[in-house]
Amino acid sequence: MLEAKDIDLNLLVIFQRVFQERQISAVARQLGLSQPAVSNALARLRRTVGDELFVRTTSGMQPTPRAEQLADSVTVALRHITLALNPQEDFDAGTSPRQFTIAMTDVGEVYFMPLLAAKLHTYAPNIHLTTVRASSIDLKTEMESGRVDLAIGAFDDLSEAWYQRRLFKQHYVCMFRHDHPLAGTDIDLKDFLAAQHLIVSSQEQPYIKINQALEKAGVVASAHFKVPHFVAVPYIISTCDLLVTVPQKLAERAAAPFGLSYAKPPLRLPTLQTNVFWHRRYHQDAGNLWLRSFISEHFLEA
Repeated sequence: MLEAKDIDLNLLVIFQRVFQERQISAVARQLGLSQPAVSNALARLRRTVGDELFVRTTSGMQPTPRAEQLADSVTVALRHITLALNPQEDFDAGTSPRQFTIAMTDVGEVYFMPLLAAKLHTYAPNIHLTTVRASSIDLKTEMESGRVDLAIGAFDDLSEAWYQRRLFKQHYVCMFRHDHPLAGTDIDLKDFLAAQHLIVSSQEQPYIKINQALEKAGVVASAHFKVPHFVAVPYIISTCDLLVTVPQKLAERAAAPFGLSYAKPPLRLPTLQTNVFWHRRYHQDAGNLWLRSFISEHFLEA
């Protein structure tokens, strides 16, 4: 059985042209070859496939039944090779039904997804967007394989195989219900330590560092309430006098819907830098480029 390695690709190009033109001289002109060179190429292909392929007649080079059988498959194969060797055309977000997957934290979902859903519904109505929790997958493997297109967050352990772009930096704030006893005050360390805290015992970076800072100040040990994720935090805080330390973007999103306020904490806490990451394998992918440009357009802060 013949395999791809047994065929010179140039012979298939000449075959396709002869099938289309039915004249050796026309094919020679198109490809910048001599007529003997085209004839010799056909002779090689004939020997390889064991068929005459084309027979000279008064009306030109007429294909044999074997050539007729080969023609469509050769045309499709050459078209796929041409597409593979050339950059993709511009991504048409307005009509594309492409599926994208973004890895992010639960805080990221709260902050990014409402605006992304609204904007994509307007500008890219056929696109499907799925989020996955970055902590629940092998992020490096999933992005390298293309199963995850982008990651949004603070991922310090991604290697040089990833590109990244900073979207914004944010501080951590104390969040509480709008009529909390500390509302409207400059919270000092004494009041902060005396307050009842809700702790988000997330194992995701970089919130582990925040809990370490709170623990060093004595907050974690004295806390009566802990949850593993941020999603339930606004619901809990809005019903009682608990105080929680969260990224500012989460506080901004939750404040109005849940009747919450937030203020600067008295502790010195590290800032949180949020980046968008993508694997270098997909740096030139038109859809990936469009999505990260779309995200930058709507979330990038100077």
